[in-house]
Amino acid sequence: MKFKIFKQSLRNNLILGCAFICLLFNPKSNIAQTQDSSRTTLLSKIKSIKKSTNFDSKDTLYINNLLYLADQYRFHNLDSLMILSQESLELSKKASFINGEIDSYHALAGYYSDKGMIDLAITNYTKAYKLADKHEKSFLKAKSLSDLAKEYGYKGEYSKALKWYLATIEIAEKHDYKNIISIVNDNIAHLYLEQKDYEQAMVFLQRSKNIHEEIGNPIFLAETLSNIASTYADMNKLDYAMYNVNISIATFEKEKILEWLAYCYEIKGKIYLKKNKNNWALYWYKQSELLHQEIEDDRGKIDLLNGMTEAYLNIEKDSLAEIYAFEAFNLSKKIGLRFGIKNSAHNLSKIFKNKNDFEKSLWYHEIYQTTYESLSAISNEKALNMLKTRVAYDQQKQKLIIENEKALAQQKIYIYVFVILLLIFIIITFIVYRNEQEQKKLNLELRSKKTALEEKQAYLNELNQTKNKLFSIIGHDLRGPIGAFQGLLKLFKEGEMTQDEFLNFVPKLKVDIDTISFTLNNLLSWGQTQLNGSITKHAVTNLDCIVEENIALLSEIAESKSISLVNRIEPNCQIWSDPNQIDIIIRNLLSNALKFTPNNGTIIIGAIQKIKTCEVYVKDNGMGMSEDIIGKLFEKDSNHTTYGTNNEKGTGLGLSLCKEMVEKNNGKIWVHSAIGKGSSFYFTIPRIQKRYKESA
Repeated sequence: MKFKIFKQSLRNNLILGCAFICLLFNPKSNIAQTQDSSRTTLLSKIKSIKKSTNFDSKDTLYINNLLYLADQYRFHNLDSLMILSQESLELSKKASFINGEIDSYHALAGYYSDKGMIDLAITNYTKAYKLADKHEKSFLKAKSLSDLAKEYGYKGEYSKALKWYLATIEIAEKHDYKNIISIVNDNIAHLYLEQKDYEQAMVFLQRSKNIHEEIGNPIFLAETLSNIASTYADMNKLDYAMYNVNISIATFEKEKILEWLAYCYEIKGKIYLKKNKNNWALYWYKQSELLHQEIEDDRGKIDLLNGMTEAYLNIEKDSLAEIYAFEAFNLSKKIGLRFGIKNSAHNLSKIFKNKNDFEKSLWYHEIYQTTYESLSAISNEKALNMLKTRVAYDQQKQKLIIENEKALAQQKIYIYVFVILLLIFIIITFIVYRNEQEQKKLNLELRSKKTALEEKQAYLNELNQTKNKLFSIIGHDLRGPIGAFQGLLKLFKEGEMTQDEFLNFVPKLKVDIDTISFTLNNLLSWGQTQLNGSITKHAVTNLDCIVEENIALLSEIAESKSISLVNRIEPNCQIWSDPNQIDIIIRNLLSNALKFTPNNGTIIIGAIQKIKTCEVYVKDNGMGMSEDIIGKLFEKDSNHTTYGTNNEKGTGLGLSLCKEMVEKNNGKIWVHSAIGKGSSFYFTIPRIQKRYKESA
């Protein structure tokens, strides 16, 4: 039976990365050419990377390609495997490429293993394991343990091998590494086969087969089926053996995997040998021998050589049998394989006996007997050690489980006590918290009621002040002009004033009526904002139209004082505002300017159009104002009233009303003034923003 290794994981990457030629009928030439092509492709790829302008030997892609190429040389050219492994290890260390370093140790260990230097192989697998364990790379850790166990199996230390296999399974099951579990099952089966415990070996092989069928990887399955076939052949269940090996051969021929194909051909030769069909056995042995010329697999070759020796002995070709027997004997001694020494020595004893060379026959028989007894004694010791190891491992595992259960039970008690204390604490905290919340709620209600009362009181005070101001305006500012108008009408009606005299007062009466109308307008607007709050309705507004209308409305007053009203608003100056409120603002500012501008003065109204706003200004060359008066102009509750150049009187509402309405239209208002130099009032208002629909 053939130990399974982790070589296939790299092989699969190479299969994906390289284009292979379809397999023809000659397994030696075509399969070998295919693997040569694969190596050539990799070499070309490595050369291409090295020729690139930005090549860096620390590049992980370059290191991985070196490792893939080294893997291709496994079983084909061990010297190349050694050189590439050492190079990749050196570069991985320089690049701090941990995975590359671990894989390099694996490749080196494979070289030493195939050369029969088991201790050096164990050393390198141990380095790989320690590095993977240090950097918590669980897959590579499991891989290293499995290969380490395999080497102990080669060395004959089955108890250590089984110990590491069981540790590998534990890691693999924890992380669900099914491929690793299957490989370990195959290799544990190998340990039992060397003790002729076929039934136990088959249990592990069937487990491996089930995993591969679940995974669906044909190569992994074929490797396990070939081991099952070898086991069935040893059990003399030859039909089962032939069925399984034929499936494996079909897969390995398709995938061009030389070392496993050579193994399968050897198994098929063994099946025919057991059927006593020696010529067919030799045919398949020779197919395997041809493949062994392309690979370096001394362990696999020893079973092949001993098989061919037996076949030639059966057909009485002792000279050929002697050649193969000596080759098997010398190769077994070279790599220290005692089973190979035992079988080849037994065959050589029979060959020399047939040649009547009893001295040599006896000498080889003694070697066979000594090796057999050694293996038998060791085998019994191994079996006992394996059993002890497995029992000790299971006991240790069970002990840990019991200890864990006790610890968990103790922890549960602590947890229950903690939970009860925690619940009590939570309940107390909840009660305290609820009381605090209730107290906070009551405090909030009290504060809310207090605030509401204060707001109502302030509101009532404000209403009272508004009422007082309204009555003050109605009583003083409106009653005077209306009373004067009534007196004139009474004098005219009673005949104390002639018609001509009355008509002389008409222009003044018109001015008074306009003043009363303007004052009432402001009064109603201001009263609405104070009592109910005015609603601002934004719309597209032409500023120039509103200005023209107000200039026309106030032109008579301007003419009476010979004041020039200059309009510098550009046509179609559009703003985003409430047109009624803007109308009131413009009218108040112009009216104030007329009031405080002397005869023959000038009033200019214009607008500066900015990106987002329009800055409107009303400038006059009238009386001007002091800093104290400017500070009180826009106060909401200001009752400041100033007489104009012709003793015109206002209500004091206009500018505070302007401020409120400017702010409702998202603007601001301010003034610059100096006594004797006139005043300039400014306010901003949002412009219309043009929006262009983006093309699809």
